[in-house]
Amino acid sequence: MPCERRPMRYGHSEGHTEVCFDDSGRFLVTCGNDGDVRIWEGLDDDEPKFITVGEKAYSLALKNGKLVTASSNNTVQIHTFPDGDPDGILTRFTTNATHVTFNSSGSRVAAGSSDFMVKVVEVADSSQQKTLRGHEAPVLSVTFDPKDDFLASASCDGSVVVWSIEEQSQLIRWPLLQKTNDVSNAKSLCRLAWQPVGAMLLAVPVETKVRLYERGSWDHVSTLSDDLQTQLINVVAWSPCGRFLAAGGVGGALTVWDVKRQLCIERQKHEKGFTVCGLAWSPSGRQVAYTDTEGCLGLLDGLCTSAPSTKPAKKAAEDYDDLFDDDDDRLMDEGLGDNNSPVKKPVAGDNDEDDDDCLMPATGRPRNRGAILDDELSLDAGSLKLGRDKFGGGDDRDDASSAGMPAAPPPGPLRPVYQGPVPTPPQKAFQPGATPAHLTHRFMMWNSVGIVRGYNDDQDNAIDVEFHDTAVHHAMHLTNSLGHTMADLSQEAVLLACPGTEELASKLQCLHFSSWDTNKDWMVDLPAGEEARALCLGGGWAAVATSALMLRLFSVGGVQREVFSLQGNVVCMAGYGEQLLIVYHRAPGFDGDQALGVQLLQLGPRKRQLIRGEALPLSPRSHLTWLGFTAEGTPCYVDSEESVRMLNRSLGNTWTPVCNTGETCKSRSDHYWVVGVHENPQQLRCVPCKGSRYPPTLPRPAVAILPFKLPMCQTSTEKGLMEEQFWRSVLFENHFGFLSSSGYEVDEEAQTRSQKEQQELLMKMFALSCKLEREFRCVELAELMTHNAVTLAIRYASRSRRMGLAQRLSEVALQKANRLREEAPEEPEEEAELTAPARRASGYEVTGGRHSNRPYLEEQVERVPEPEKEAEEEEEEEQQQEEEQEEEPETRKRVNPFKEAASPVVPSLTPIGKAGRANPFKVFGSSSSSSAAQPRGTNILDNMASGRKSSPLAGSAGKANKGPVLKPLPPRPRSKTQSTLLQMTSSKKTTGDIRQKQPEAPPPAPPADSGPNERPKTGFQLWLEENRKSISADHPELEETEVIKEAMRRFRTLSAEERLSWTERSKSQTGDGADLKKRKRGGRGDEDGGRGEAAVDAADGQHGSVENGAKKKRSVDPSSKLSAFAFTKT
Repeated sequence: MPCERRPMRYGHSEGHTEVCFDDSGRFLVTCGNDGDVRIWEGLDDDEPKFITVGEKAYSLALKNGKLVTASSNNTVQIHTFPDGDPDGILTRFTTNATHVTFNSSGSRVAAGSSDFMVKVVEVADSSQQKTLRGHEAPVLSVTFDPKDDFLASASCDGSVVVWSIEEQSQLIRWPLLQKTNDVSNAKSLCRLAWQPVGAMLLAVPVETKVRLYERGSWDHVSTLSDDLQTQLINVVAWSPCGRFLAAGGVGGALTVWDVKRQLCIERQKHEKGFTVCGLAWSPSGRQVAYTDTEGCLGLLDGLCTSAPSTKPAKKAAEDYDDLFDDDDDRLMDEGLGDNNSPVKKPVAGDNDEDDDDCLMPATGRPRNRGAILDDELSLDAGSLKLGRDKFGGGDDRDDASSAGMPAAPPPGPLRPVYQGPVPTPPQKAFQPGATPAHLTHRFMMWNSVGIVRGYNDDQDNAIDVEFHDTAVHHAMHLTNSLGHTMADLSQEAVLLACPGTEELASKLQCLHFSSWDTNKDWMVDLPAGEEARALCLGGGWAAVATSALMLRLFSVGGVQREVFSLQGNVVCMAGYGEQLLIVYHRAPGFDGDQALGVQLLQLGPRKRQLIRGEALPLSPRSHLTWLGFTAEGTPCYVDSEESVRMLNRSLGNTWTPVCNTGETCKSRSDHYWVVGVHENPQQLRCVPCKGSRYPPTLPRPAVAILPFKLPMCQTSTEKGLMEEQFWRSVLFENHFGFLSSSGYEVDEEAQTRSQKEQQELLMKMFALSCKLEREFRCVELAELMTHNAVTLAIRYASRSRRMGLAQRLSEVALQKANRLREEAPEEPEEEAELTAPARRASGYEVTGGRHSNRPYLEEQVERVPEPEKEAEEEEEEEQQQEEEQEEEPETRKRVNPFKEAASPVVPSLTPIGKAGRANPFKVFGSSSSSSAAQPRGTNILDNMASGRKSSPLAGSAGKANKGPVLKPLPPRPRSKTQSTLLQMTSSKKTTGDIRQKQPEAPPPAPPADSGPNERPKTGFQLWLEENRKSISADHPELEETEVIKEAMRRFRTLSAEERLSWTERSKSQTGDGADLKKRKRGGRGDEDGGRGEAAVDAADGQHGSVENGAKKKRSVDPSSKLSAFAFTKT
């Protein structure tokens, strides 16, 4: 039984939908969740007639020009057909009716309800009613016995009951179904069906099979099943001849059985796999119409069955035989006698009740299973058998002919059947933010500016425009005399368009309410044969896409601008400022998918195409439902699977899913209708639609705000949640760069807050990875951090006793510093002060020193504390901060040491810490400058979390009340913002006499020299001092950093006793900490007292005493700093 599955089409809003044929088979009638009954003149009817019967329509039945519907107002109504005039109410229930059906004559209607009752009503006199009580749950379906004696019903209580109509009593009850409390929760609708011819069998769908019960005895006689039927059967329907039974399943399976042979003869699948909830045979028996839970209508065409009448078949056979001459007949009947030629046999016998003649080809010619005219298109080899039951026969003559007929030749190979992908009907053009045009009251546009409503009923045909912000414009009421069906709204104008007619062309009308002119509206006629399909408004322009694959641009004042051709039929458009987004059909889609293309144009002074016809990604088997821009100008769209996607400009203009509104719906029939998207703050503005895809106009729907969520893996875990938050923050930060490049004002505070949030998330993920001992993952996270955050990560790793990880992180920080140094151009000296804020914002400044890896690594290592000395160092830091605060006024007045320095100083980039950290790239020129500039830092992780800022002159860490600037700007000649921390002289200079005595800055001190504030040397540092020359002699080509690494490697090879001895030697050189602090205070006071009149004496003699006084010396040797980083308590 080969047939064609016609493409499905939209019929009603999402929800339960039913279908039936009229008595002639000319009309298809459907009802749905939108409360409408639609009358279709075939599946291709684009303008069906509709009748509104209520808020929702649950079921319908049609017979003898009477249309009966069960609606949500708890009534069963009757209308005339096809006029659709109301003809009264047949009956009422205390709740909504669930199913209605006619008897075979059309004189009675049976209706089941959710109040557990079944009523049988006379159509001619609705007062004649019979009520059948006995179900204990809502009724699922009802069906009449063709002889009008019995009625069968199925209920949510799990039972199927056969009633005697006259006695209003139960005859038999079968507990076959799964119990449930409501029709909406039932897994199967269990639509029962009674055999129309003979009235011998009752078909009951039970799970994946259909049970057949015999009328009268009520015995279970057989079961129809199919191995490929794996999901529940929802509805069954008999063919008009009563020989075939069609079934529709929950998973979209469509099956047709030959009941007599209990053989599956046709299998089809819903193109999108939706549940089939309505099924009806045409009176001719060659078509089966079906509907799904999404409100769509489909058709199986070409089913090879016919009505019981045999005369047309005989006539068709005679006409078909006349096409061939005798020679052809002899060739075709070769091997057969003249009396038993199959084409000469009658199609059916004299017994009119024999229904075996129902199986007929589409041409009307009876099938000869044994000759050359076999039905090669049949999908079932069992249908090729030759037998008396195939052609009616039944008399003795047929028996004799059959007995004398030779055996049929074996059937040849079946003709191959196409099993490839099936083309998908292209999606029709629509207007984003609008509800379907067939609704009498609808939203023509709902966007971030306002709402445009359209009313088209018997009383009024008008358009209302309402603005969210009344400061833009007051509300407007427009008469829709032209029949506009499309609209768009901006802060400048309202754009309307209407379709063309035979007499009038399609028109475009614009109401420019922001114009200072008195004539605020204009209108233009499109060329003949060209109709508007989509339109949109932007910043000072309007666009309309037409049926001629043209896009026409206009200024908002009505001046025609560019015209260009589209690459396919337009689907929809959206505009924002200078951006125009177009979606069109780029190719035919297959297997339910739409092949859409997208173009993004910039229509400003510099016109260009940003996206050049690339494919628009959609969810599988879905279509586009909304297109637009965020409030910040980023393109985004929504598909029918309720997935929201946004353009990711930083990833090559790819589309990233940012939300799925279906995950927040309480029911599968509920949806969210998107009206706006915001990136700052992150909000998705939607209208909740319960039981439908579109909201009603009255009462005004409330807007809900949904959060965004990227479809990351394992978001229920802490790691997955932080990863989703980080990448969502990165994605939504892209709009700052776009707004800045487009000349818009940028919220710098929000941008800074977003960047800070990202770094905090990275640090949290870093800490979590450290706890899980995922050090390689820690390094990967460090690659995503800024330079300052990597510095924090190094300290965290060192405090966690993960020295190997800290070493690798220092290499990452070094790479980042080199990369930034290469990217940053050297600025002219005279622009130093002007460009200082930009350098401070980027986190880097220029300091004296050479461009090499050594200074950075030395400082980075020095900044990693030894855990056993943290408490002692923090006490020292507090006192150093107090001392620096006391000398801050004098420090600001110091003379620029770089103005007369004879040694060349090459500027280098060094990061400015946000929390008052020491400069990790700084190389000190002398021990005295180091002593003034190297206080230790406090807990940097705490500083990041609390956002504390240090004073401008605090080299390491400050308190919460300090200013945001950590230290002065980079040293430049003739600059007023010199950093005292970077002085390259051997001591502090305050007078010109001292500069005369020291005209040049001395070179960096050797590793053996120590400053007054240096830490005690470690065992590795002492070992390195003694073995440096041997290492340099062995490897003269190594730089300083490589020498230190080689020393580390050799030191590790020493035995534990040797390393312990070096450690003891280092401890023996450690002085008393309390005496050191006292000496610091005394030294500081001496130094302060030596200023002013005693400046010359300080230069002659006191300077040496300060250097060689009682202060504790701290080495600035790079090797000692690196050893402190790598070997703590070796």
